[in-house]
Amino acid sequence: MEPRPLIVRLRNWVGDVILGVPALHLLASHGYQLQLIGKGWAPALLAGEGWPVHVRASTWRERVAQLRRLRHQARALDSRFDARENALVLPTSFSGALEMRLAGLRAVGYAQEARGFLLARSEPITYGGHALVSYWELACRLLRVDRPPPASIGLKLAPADAQRADALLREHGIEPGFVVICPFAGGTFEKLDKTWPHFPTFARQLVAAGTQVVACPGPGEEALLREHYPGVLALEGVKLGAYGALLQRAALLVSNDTGPGHLAAAVGTRVISVLGPTKPEQWAPWGPTVTIVRRPQPAQRIEWPTVEEVMTQAHAQRSVS
Repeated sequence: MEPRPLIVRLRNWVGDVILGVPALHLLASHGYQLQLIGKGWAPALLAGEGWPVHVRASTWRERVAQLRRLRHQARALDSRFDARENALVLPTSFSGALEMRLAGLRAVGYAQEARGFLLARSEPITYGGHALVSYWELACRLLRVDRPPPASIGLKLAPADAQRADALLREHGIEPGFVVICPFAGGTFEKLDKTWPHFPTFARQLVAAGTQVVACPGPGEEALLREHYPGVLALEGVKLGAYGALLQRAALLVSNDTGPGHLAAAVGTRVISVLGPTKPEQWAPWGPTVTIVRRPQPAQRIEWPTVEEVMTQAHAQRSVS
């Protein structure tokens, strides 16, 4: 039986890529050999899965040329590659579909931004549901199957990342039971800030209670962590795969609406997701280990949980661990 390559364009945010992993698992289980295209951090994030991940080229001409090269390689493996639907576009942008069409690929994607004529098959999107379900359903439609999404993401980690995480724990004297915080959040939700304003107070109370608290700041976040989070151990420059392994060893992650929250849930860590304007029914971390702390949101402003509300959940989750 000939291989069946499938070229898949990933989303542009860490959380979205993680929420798309079950869909990728489903496609691989049906015999597709995935060729993924994503941002520069995507290969490290997905290293444990064993899928080839190509870093997306920087200009549209280079991106089309990149897709043409992948198409040429796929045709050498699969004599029917050009005769079937052979690509999946997870982003809903016009450009994502256009690049596939210019490369001669027969892509399946959601019918957004009037791009249906660029796709071999465009599917209607259901609004208001969880992002993981939308990615899962798109994969189901490509496969022409109807299955419920899994309860857990089950992201696989590379052995080298597990070794790196263990080395970091030894190097810094981090003991079992440590808590990771992610007090930063990239971007906004519907132009509203996603950063819990009481995070510094919460972290200080954790540290004062004798808890080892760890954070892995991203580029540009290091100075903020040093200034506002005394007593929190900063592990700088940790790549996403090793970050996932570190989270897997933590007793708990407390996070804003941001990628590490999705990453922790994907590897089975207990997560407290502190949400303000973010709609959990669409964007909460996915899995049975996730606890959402959020207040009803009034119009025109954000209502945030108190330190006491989040601390109560933190104590409850750590006692379960």
